[in-house]
Amino acid sequence: MAVSRSGEAGVAAGDTADADRARLHQLGYKQELKRGLSLMSNFAFSFSIISVMAGVTTTYNGGLRYGGPASMTLGWLVVAAFNGCVALSMAEICSAYPTSGGLYYWSAKLAGKKWAPLASWVTGWFNIVGQWATTTSTDFSLAQLVQVIVLLGTGGANGGGYMASKYVVLAIHGFFLILHGLINSLPIRWLSWFGKLGAFWNTAGAFTLVILIPTVAKERASTKFIFRHFNDDNGMGVHGKAYILALGLLTSQYSLLGYDTSAHMIEETKNADWSGPMGIITSVALSTTFGWIFLVSLTSIVTDIPYLLDPANDAGGYAVAQALYTAFDRRYGSGVGGLVCVGIVAVGIFFAGAMCIASNSRMGYAFSRDRAMPFSHVWQRVSKNEVPLNVVWLSAAVAFIMAFTSLGSLVAFQAMVSISTLGQYIAYALPIFFRVTTARKSFVPGPFHLGRYGLFIGWAAVLWVAFLTVLFSLPVAYPVAQDNLNYTPVAVGGVLLLSLAAWVLNARFWFKGPITNVDS
Repeated sequence: MAVSRSGEAGVAAGDTADADRARLHQLGYKQELKRGLSLMSNFAFSFSIISVMAGVTTTYNGGLRYGGPASMTLGWLVVAAFNGCVALSMAEICSAYPTSGGLYYWSAKLAGKKWAPLASWVTGWFNIVGQWATTTSTDFSLAQLVQVIVLLGTGGANGGGYMASKYVVLAIHGFFLILHGLINSLPIRWLSWFGKLGAFWNTAGAFTLVILIPTVAKERASTKFIFRHFNDDNGMGVHGKAYILALGLLTSQYSLLGYDTSAHMIEETKNADWSGPMGIITSVALSTTFGWIFLVSLTSIVTDIPYLLDPANDAGGYAVAQALYTAFDRRYGSGVGGLVCVGIVAVGIFFAGAMCIASNSRMGYAFSRDRAMPFSHVWQRVSKNEVPLNVVWLSAAVAFIMAFTSLGSLVAFQAMVSISTLGQYIAYALPIFFRVTTARKSFVPGPFHLGRYGLFIGWAAVLWVAFLTVLFSLPVAYPVAQDNLNYTPVAVGGVLLLSLAAWVLNARFWFKGPITNVDS
């Protein structure tokens, strides 16, 4: 693998800014957003949005029910290897095309002139709908966790504790979206500060919990249980260990999502063609490492799976909250310490939600700049603080509307949320696919490149996402019934069909891919 960087270490800040502006001009765009982010800031945005504490905690119930401890702890290592290939391939392309459009712009440049408009259109819509779904799932998960904290803090489900209705949870979700919209309305220097604070919190929080959890617990699971136990007695009719292991991959895959943020923030990042790729790689590498350690530590206090998943327990069936509450209660006679631990995770999710809106808004700004969204002239506007303010609030509004599916049924909501994982990874894989096929010989790398390993790593990434697409569409329980039907293929297929229908009926007549907005 080869890496290089343009310029010298001692290059003046003004020269770097000029180089970034000139490179963006070459790619066809004016410099409209303020470049105020360093490599550290760019990394912090992706690291905060990945937020392994949030990802592991909010998907732990599913991983425990459908897979069990071994499927999560061992599955994480499998996901880490292939997800690393996706991240490396994205970083290489990001270095070559440092624009906020990211994935859809890359597809346009790599698919070839004939297919560029369609490739860009489909990639862009998978990306932005996936991002909206990610924002929805992140802030809704935060609302659910706050509800569980209140429930346990007021006595628990079996002690007269307050159980919020689905309407109250939706209102809490909306409240957090408003806060995140306000944060993202601030100038980039303040948003950068929130990103760094989020990165610090997720690092310090995970480190604290990794030490605290096994220290406090009186009863700890054995190493054999953590790494070899599959939950084949889950009432779901799935007994094959290979299938159970595969189903448990969702927790790991969802937890390592969102690192395209480094690409979407790249027009606000200094030394963009190097800092952006490094932001992707370092955020994924550190999140993968910290996440696995956190997952193993958390699983060490899982000793009674049926009880933790039982809706009749004090946490209403929220496994992580119940496990932490029980561990502290058995040690100290009070579960307050467990609530503090859950609170640490909740704050991490809060920062992740703020960074979701940041990524959404930059993607929406770039997509509108290329006239791909309805009312693009509204969403591409930049405020006096050089912030795409209108699309910030569009992102918050769409995330609130998407959460209304939770009022119908959790099955419908989970189908929508599945787009956040699978939809996003399809958008990740499309430009990589074009990189290793149509652009195999014509691709011109940037300062960061994979050298002769680029094609091998790229194909590994594409095949991994193809495998995930099939895996996440399979039944999670047998026999298949209405209440356990996996609606993922319906939701993801819906995005594909709607984007293709819009293309055939309308967009193909006017959308030609990224639009140059600078003079020749």
